[in-house]
Amino acid sequence: MADDAPRSVSLTRTGPLTFQATNDRGGTVTMSSGGTADFTPVELLLAAMAGCSAVDIDLLTTRLAEPDSFTLSAAGEKLRDEDGNHMGPITITVSVTFPEGEAGAAARERLPDAVAKSRDRLCTVSRTVQLPTPVTYRID
Repeated sequence: MADDAPRSVSLTRTGPLTFQATNDRGGTVTMSSGGTADFTPVELLLAAMAGCSAVDIDLLTTRLAEPDSFTLSAAGEKLRDEDGNHMGPITITVSVTFPEGEAGAAARERLPDAVAKSRDRLCTVSRTVQLPTPVTYRID
């Protein structure tokens, strides 16, 4: 898939408050309203934000050294106020360690820049949330 190719998913109801999303490559993920172990749509948004930055950071740092550990988390509070339902400020926490030695030191040195590039320019998901992005609904 070209980097600038349109993206789409389809969503099918599989049971009460449970849905399966399918991408153009055939991958699937199940989501629900939170009454099951399945991810909720908000949790998928948080996972997408962390996952998008994880890919960016991985590409930019692991060229120098393979990490000893690599985790990201995303968290925020779901709000209900005069603006309706939405997420409050979201924090993405990056926790990456590299081995001792010259290569590990170079990767550690690159990590802050990799995080900044993901946050400010590369991560399509968090950039879309940060920017005013029109969302249109239509009924077929």
